[in-house]
Amino acid sequence: MTSISIRLSGLMSDPGKREIKRFLKFAVVGAWGFIVDFTILNLLMFGAHFPAWLANTCSFTIAVLNTFILNRLWTFPESRQRPITKQFAQFFVVNLFGYAINEVVFLGSHDLIWGQFFGPAVAWNLAKTTASAVALFWNFGVNRLWTWRGL
Repeated sequence: MTSISIRLSGLMSDPGKREIKRFLKFAVVGAWGFIVDFTILNLLMFGAHFPAWLANTCSFTIAVLNTFILNRLWTFPESRQRPITKQFAQFFVVNLFGYAINEVVFLGSHDLIWGQFFGPAVAWNLAKTTASAVALFWNFGVNRLWTWRGL
């Protein structure tokens, strides 16, 4: 019980409050990225008739660029003191692995789960939701520890 109260009191300290605020901002940026990702995915798949893997690749890439810019400007504004090229390269590498996770879960969950029970539009959107939820933990954790370290 004591270790829990110590951890909770640590969250209420100034650095703890700052980290919670930062996480909430990261979540807002992530939610916006999710909307961008979903919108582009649906436009490309159901409007332009792109294959699912290509639509997902395009939508994910645009969402990643969008979230990098917003996180750099709003969530981690002090990061602007660091060189953007190094920071973007780190973010890109982390999200490249995030993309691989996203793509495997997106295609796999559609074929193995959602496509068995729902029509194409609902099944692909549920697959995208599943993939985004799984990739979120990788993207946040590794970017926080590497790309935005020390901020």
